[in-house]
Amino acid sequence: MIEASISAVPGLIASWAVLAALVAVPTALVAKAKKRPWPLRTALAAYVAGIAAVTLLPGDAGLGPWQCDTGMPLHLVTSASSRLNIALFAPGAFLAVLLFRRPATVAAAFGALSGAVELAQSVGHLGRSCSVTDLAANATGALLGSLAGAVWLYRRRQPPARPVRDLVWGVALAAVAVSAVGGVFQSRIDPVDVVAMDDRRRDLAESAGQAEEWIAAAAKGVFGNDTEVRGTSAEQDGSRLRITAETNHGTLTGTWPAKTLERARSSRLRGDEGSLSEKEVAAAAERFARTWFPRNVVGSEQRIRSTGEGPAAVCTVLYRRYTDGVMMPMRLDLTLTTTGRVIAFSARTVDDPVLPRVTIGEAEAKILAEAATGRSADSTALLAQRVEGEWRPVWRVNDAKAGQHITIDATTGERIADQG
Repeated sequence: MIEASISAVPGLIASWAVLAALVAVPTALVAKAKKRPWPLRTALAAYVAGIAAVTLLPGDAGLGPWQCDTGMPLHLVTSASSRLNIALFAPGAFLAVLLFRRPATVAAAFGALSGAVELAQSVGHLGRSCSVTDLAANATGALLGSLAGAVWLYRRRQPPARPVRDLVWGVALAAVAVSAVGGVFQSRIDPVDVVAMDDRRRDLAESAGQAEEWIAAAAKGVFGNDTEVRGTSAEQDGSRLRITAETNHGTLTGTWPAKTLERARSSRLRGDEGSLSEKEVAAAAERFARTWFPRNVVGSEQRIRSTGEGPAAVCTVLYRRYTDGVMMPMRLDLTLTTTGRVIAFSARTVDDPVLPRVTIGEAEAKILAEAATGRSADSTALLAQRVEGEWRPVWRVNDAKAGQHITIDATTGERIADQG
């Protein structure tokens, strides 16, 4: 609260001086008029004005209206901010105990004042931060100040006036304050756990740094030791980071913390005028895949297709895995030149899902698709697809002439809407 106030409120000291004068001067005059000691009353009035200046003057920091930070850090007492908040309320409570000689009531009153301040910061559009941590620190300061005041009175042989009544009033006031403040917090205030948000941002920043080191090392492994990373970018995808490295040899994307590569594209996509045969290119692809995608290779079938002719041709090597005739969601496509250089790849590394049993055959799937569309089917594929969050075996029935396909659930025979 105090640290934020000093930076967020321009002219805080001047504002406090003006406010203190407006409150302290009348307090001193009234006390003198009634022939009562005025220094202590004036000091307390000026200090309360200081609390108001620090906590309620408009600033340019804080959460939105009707929001409050409900996160409680583990370092409540040890943090510099909390210690300052404790120090803010302790002297005021100390002065009040010396003046009124009612430590329990004063502690409850300053605790209630702290709750009122936090609520005002939340609902008053002041640009200030309501915080349960501040409330706890301020209440701690009020309690410590009141205890210090009570000890001072006893050492000066001035015991608190009517201690039993003071205790009853203090407990009652504390109960009313807790009920009132807690009720407003429960019914109107939108809780925001800033502590957890800060922890997540810190963890994300640390994770991003580790992810950058990993993707840089992977880029050297994929593109060569002379690879230089020119920049990285990361975006959060649920609980993971998707990170992309731009290098002097191309781009590489992977996910962290799973450390799985997703795609790469070389800046030199043309063929290298090599002499490797299709079989030798497939062997080079196998070595690369086993190095970088061992989970994708195990149990997979390899297929190869060539584009172009002669030494400048490029080959695409496909890895697919099948269970009971169903193509699993894992994917790995590698593009290589006839020198064995990998110029691009795309990968989807997921565990094989457990699927319901297939009960709809290929012929029946074609009949169902033709009945739904009124057109004959050209080809089919049986594969695993996520449908409303659940993996299902489906028939994808293609109509080449129309350039469309229809998806049939291979267990129920129901048509599945295109999910884009």
